[in-house]
Amino acid sequence: MGVIYGRLMEELTMEIATAIRERRSIRAYQATPVEEEKLALILEAGRLSPSARNRQEWRFIVVKERGTREKLAQAANGKHFVAEAPLIIVACATGAEYVMACGQPAGTVDTSIAFAYMILQAHELGLGTCWLGSFNATAVKEILGIPPQVQVVAMTPLGYPAQAPTPTPRKPLAEVVCYERYSP
Repeated sequence: MGVIYGRLMEELTMEIATAIRERRSIRAYQATPVEEEKLALILEAGRLSPSARNRQEWRFIVVKERGTREKLAQAANGKHFVAEAPLIIVACATGAEYVMACGQPAGTVDTSIAFAYMILQAHELGLGTCWLGSFNATAVKEILGIPPQVQVVAMTPLGYPAQAPTPTPRKPLAEVVCYERYSP
C-alpha cells in the first residue's frame, strides 16, 4: 500500500480553488467500492488538518458493513442514500472540555475543519460526499459504541457519485462580507 499511496499522493494536482468551486453534495452513489489507497489519503487529510493547541482531539470512524450503514441511515432521519454509499465516515470530537478564548468549543471547531479537509480531498479523488448534520447523535453513539463524553460532529457517505448535481445558488460576496465593522 505504501508505494501506491505515494504514487497517488504525487498525482494529486487539483487546485484547492477548483475543489471548492466544483464540490457538490452527493445524494446518490454507485456500488463501486472505494479503494483503500484513496480512503487512506482522505483520512490523512483529516489527520494533517490544524487544531487548537495542536490537540488533535478527534476520531474518524469508517463504516463499511452494510447493516451498520443502514442503521446509520435510519439515525440520519431515514436518509436512505446514506446507506447506498460503500462507506460512511463519522467524525467525532473527543475533547469537549476545552473551550477556546473566543468562547467556541475547540473539539467541534477542530473536527469540522478536519472533516472539511477530508471532503475536499475526497472530491479531488473523484469521490462524492454529503456533509450530514441532521442525525440523532444518541442513536449514532449507540450504533457505533461511542462513549457518552465524545461528541458526534458530522457524518458523510463516501463513494463514487451516481449523479452530477448542478451548482446551488450562493449569495453574492457583498451580502456575506463586511469590512472594518459588522454591518447587516
